[in-house]
Amino acid sequence: MFREEPMSRINTNVSALQAISQLTQNQADLSTRLERLSSGFRINRGADDPAGLIASESLRSEIRGLQAAIDNSTRAINVISTADAALGEVSKLLLEVKALVNSSTNSGALSDDEVQANQLQIDSLLESINRVANSTQFNGKKLLNGELAYTISGQNSDQLQRLQIFGARIPSNASLPVTVQVTQSAQTALLSIDQGGASGLSAAGTDTTLASGNSVTLEVRGRLGTNIFTFDGGTTVSAIAATITSFSTLTGVSASVVTATGGSSTGLQFSSTGYGSDEFVSVRAITGTFGVNPGDQGDNEDRGRDAGVLINGQSANVKGLIARIRTSGLDLVADLSTDFGTTLSSSTFRITGGGANFQIGPQVNSDGLLSIGIPSITTSNLGDSSNGFLNSLGSGGDTRITDSNNHPTAAAIVQSAIEQIATLSGRLGGFQANQVETNLNSVRVALENVQASESTIRDTDYAVEVANLTRAQILVQSTTQILGLANQLPQNVLSLLR
Repeated sequence: MFREEPMSRINTNVSALQAISQLTQNQADLSTRLERLSSGFRINRGADDPAGLIASESLRSEIRGLQAAIDNSTRAINVISTADAALGEVSKLLLEVKALVNSSTNSGALSDDEVQANQLQIDSLLESINRVANSTQFNGKKLLNGELAYTISGQNSDQLQRLQIFGARIPSNASLPVTVQVTQSAQTALLSIDQGGASGLSAAGTDTTLASGNSVTLEVRGRLGTNIFTFDGGTTVSAIAATITSFSTLTGVSASVVTATGGSSTGLQFSSTGYGSDEFVSVRAITGTFGVNPGDQGDNEDRGRDAGVLINGQSANVKGLIARIRTSGLDLVADLSTDFGTTLSSSTFRITGGGANFQIGPQVNSDGLLSIGIPSITTSNLGDSSNGFLNSLGSGGDTRITDSNNHPTAAAIVQSAIEQIATLSGRLGGFQANQVETNLNSVRVALENVQASESTIRDTDYAVEVANLTRAQILVQSTTQILGLANQLPQNVLSLLR
């Protein structure tokens, strides 16, 4: 079969058309290489790589979430650091209060005017503590006045006198029920002495007294201290009890008369002023006869017992009547009332919301949400329910230092407040270091890896693209020259016309 060569036609230059088509492709390829090199992206539109674009956009969304998590974590650290710095100032103020209370107990070397001056300084320090509590803020949000505390409903204050909630995982659109169950009653330390035998006591009508001629000197020790008492023979047990109890703020030991049916006294009972294993009573006769019944620590000593408490079915750490629990879903301290902590019973309340919430995860869900409660640290909230609160140390308060009888209680209140601030500062520090900062480090590593993955998919590989650009430039140049040659081919037809 005879095949005509394209060069024998003029109207249609097939070779030129082929060259034009190839040149168009090469120019498009060159344009793509230039676009990728100038934009820095391998994928500039969906047509470049549909699957790659989808993967890249998904990774970009994840990157935005991780970047937001880093920003949120950084701000959370700033909030906690602000609160912690203020707590440090309050701690310094409390140490000043403690020094003034201790100084005032040295009444033998201080005049009334000096004690009053100490009281005025304490008043000023208490005002400063309240000012710090009410003025510490971050971005307009008060941090230490209770605004960031958890909200509670159903609390029975006759059973749970005070609740401090530092952390709670509250279900979405719901509340968290908390049940506090007393499984073992708290006890005071307790010693007793009955008339008759070797007790040194004898009946005198309806009263009981030290036996005639039995003058005794007693050493009474408790958690707060030791005191020596001397009683003459014939002293009634009611007088002995009143004298020992009048020094209870110094020793932590009180005494009461044991009475029989009909109201006649039969002996004495010594008990600690508080509950728990830290409380103890020791009564020892230095001279004379005073036969105390044996306690659980020997002939002359007895210790108290902590309450046994379950909180939402888990064993709490209890000291006396103060129960603490710290789990992944609940972190609280509960002060039990005496009636509640000394009976086997339970109490339920609900945590309905509140707290300082920080979204530190890349996804908006409960896994990425951290929450911590920051209770009020005003003077009306620092202290404890057994001794009282810090505001009572002010002028006119129940434990003002101008009354020397208040000094032991005032010192105990200040110490409790110092421990409370230290505990809160420690919890905030632990929250920052163990939760926020560790999460921040993890998120930063994740961001680095995701950005690397997204870059691999979307970004231009300049080594590859420069090589492709060189190739495309050469092809465009060569096809341009070939097109010129192809355009000259029809001129060969003129040789047929000669």
